[in-house]
Amino acid sequence: MGEYYLALKWLHIVGATILFGTGIGTAFHFWVTLRGGNVAAIAASARATVMADWLFTATAGVLQPVTGLALAAAAGYPLSSTWIVASVVLYVVVAACWLPVVFIQLRMRAIAERCARDATPLDAQFAALRRRWFALGWPAFIALLIVLWLMVARPA
Repeated sequence: MGEYYLALKWLHIVGATILFGTGIGTAFHFWVTLRGGNVAAIAASARATVMADWLFTATAGVLQPVTGLALAAAAGYPLSSTWIVASVVLYVVVAACWLPVVFIQLRMRAIAERCARDATPLDAQFAALRRRWFALGWPAFIALLIVLWLMVARPA
């Protein structure tokens, strides 16, 4: 197991850190900017949020199940272990929330950029997207917290 296992574990921990850290960091930054109401700032924040989601969240999101399953196999954990099954189910919940959020953010970005360019306020469609974006963030955040706990609290 040795070096192979340690490399996988390192990649898995880094991936989890990036996935959770980027998610909470970009969500907080975008949320605070949205609360400020400055349309140009909202457009810039939306651009950065979308870019971070594609560069970091998507990459880590692919890395996590690959390294997680490889770690379980290397450590000899049966994939039917309760904590592994629970982690997979929760990860599916996260993905089911995150994928629509990506498309919501793309639409929010387009609307904010248009409104900033035209010097008009954000419209009702943007407000509805903002509510959906916020609502989908909570189950994903909570599910990731539980997955992180399961990573630490799993049976030895």
